[in-house]
Amino acid sequence: MDTTENRDYKYVIQDISHVYLGAKYTYAEMLEEENVPFKWKTIIQRYIAPEMDLGTAMESHFYYMDAKGFLYQAFKQLKIVVKVSVLEDKKTLSGKTKRQYRTETIPLDKFVSILPAQKEQQGMMIQEIEMSKIALLAFSL
Repeated sequence: MDTTENRDYKYVIQDISHVYLGAKYTYAEMLEEENVPFKWKTIIQRYIAPEMDLGTAMESHFYYMDAKGFLYQAFKQLKIVVKVSVLEDKKTLSGKTKRQYRTETIPLDKFVSILPAQKEQQGMMIQEIEMSKIALLAFSL
């Protein structure tokens, strides 16, 4: 059973130009979710399943992804961006330093260029994977 924390980051939202996927979803869970676009499910079955365990959460997959291989190229074609929370120090009005999270959206190529050790050092957590609907429509199966 999911913890409340995981359910908060398992969602599918679509607007006119993008699909937003909560990063805690595993690829297997996305195949079962009725709101996930059929073409994305087909990409999972045809391209992701042969390369990796479907029990892998998107969060883990993207966190450790490098700029090599077919999946990276496919995801670049889908114009994927990664929404992350980054831990940063902020000065309060009293002059004290307080640590808090800031949300940032990073294109996939820039995100994978950050080494996992640097992501950990920055306290980076993936919240969401966003893809272009036009790119998804144009993606050739």
